[in-house]
Amino acid sequence: MSDIRVGLVGYGTAGAYFHAPLIHATPGLSLAAVVTRNPDRQAEVGSRYGAAAVGDAEELWERCDLVVVASPNKTHVTTAAAALAHGLPVVVDKPLARTAEEGRELVRLAGERGLMLTVFQNRRWDGDFRTVRRLVREGRLGEVLRFESRFERWRPVPKGGWREAGGPEEVGGLLYDLGSHLVDQAVQLLGPVREVYCESDVRREGVASDDDTFIALTHAGGARSHLWASAMAARLGPRFRVLGSKAGFVKHGMDVQEERLRAGMTPDSAGFGDDEEDHWGVLGTEDEREVVRTEAGSYLDFYRGVEAALREGAAPPVDPESAVAVLSVIEAARLSATQRIVVHLS
Repeated sequence: MSDIRVGLVGYGTAGAYFHAPLIHATPGLSLAAVVTRNPDRQAEVGSRYGAAAVGDAEELWERCDLVVVASPNKTHVTTAAAALAHGLPVVVDKPLARTAEEGRELVRLAGERGLMLTVFQNRRWDGDFRTVRRLVREGRLGEVLRFESRFERWRPVPKGGWREAGGPEEVGGLLYDLGSHLVDQAVQLLGPVREVYCESDVRREGVASDDDTFIALTHAGGARSHLWASAMAARLGPRFRVLGSKAGFVKHGMDVQEERLRAGMTPDSAGFGDDEEDHWGVLGTEDEREVVRTEAGSYLDFYRGVEAALREGAAPPVDPESAVAVLSVIEAARLSATQRIVVHLS
């Protein structure tokens, strides 16, 4: 059976470090063409993947069987809609869209055409988050009362680029970037959200979008999530602290997969998703504690799921409706931060 030809739109951070290597390592998928106008990047996609470099997404439609949208956030909706209009299934990097309404329109268009639409919420396959989900599923924590989750960095000097320098029209800032992962993980773990409170600030000179954000969610089941995304954390907090009626779990350190992808390690290498032992989390109470080995992270499972959805008709690895639900929470968080109110979701 011939490989599914993949056209990748964008070869910046998301395209070069995440999508291209993951697509290349997934059996049944072949990176056929990449949209990039940068001469160095054009040379790289040819030498590393044997893919054609093209200057515009319009050149992809006849070259591929699947389109992956990893271009700047503001282009996600228009590019995905164009691919769907040409009869092609689509993977969209997070965030799916700027608003929940735009996301719903993409879902409607894909449904009308009978095409797969899914969203690259790869952090569902972080090893640390997989560990938390397993502990919750097994009842090791009892009833989850509070879920604390952080993506914190110490970057007092801005790196530049549209994510930091662009205003709302660029759909930049940490709320849409890391916040998309934080909210998605919280909803996956604890279910729908009924109340949203957010504090969002710009702390660094030359930055136009939020770089220090806190989100508090009240879930329909009564649990609360406290979520942090910051570029101005001089001392990092735990990646996860989960408090339950029977025990708590604390985990420090980031999932290793992004770092290893950036270092050029191939995602199908042995041990690719294995956490360092000194970063394993601790489960227990003040009186008892147990070190818990981190489950292996597996971003490849996302693209394995894409391949299965296209060949076998399986459900997509991420239901796009769940990405729309995340956008509803993010919109509520923006409103909360702007008006300094608690936003109630229906």
